[in-house]
Amino acid sequence: MLLSGADTPASGALLPQTHIAIVPASRIIAAHEDAFALMRAERGELPRAVNFVSGPSCTRDIEQTIVLGAHGPYRVHVIVVCGA
Repeated sequence: MLLSGADTPASGALLPQTHIAIVPASRIIAAHEDAFALMRAERGELPRAVNFVSGPSCTRDIEQTIVLGAHGPYRVHVIVVCGA
């Protein structure tokens, strides 16, 4: 879940071909609702944009041809860091 802000434009989630996320295991939650609850608890207000990066999109909008990664990264790598 990426939040937009003055230092983090929403396009940062959409433009890279490869997205690499380094995530502490303690920050992994079960549902979107949990993510929004955590965001409200930590930030208080909703940002202008919230992006969920889950993997390459798949669309047939471009001349009925399957295109991967048309609306976000083509590759997603997640590194989970277990606490010490």
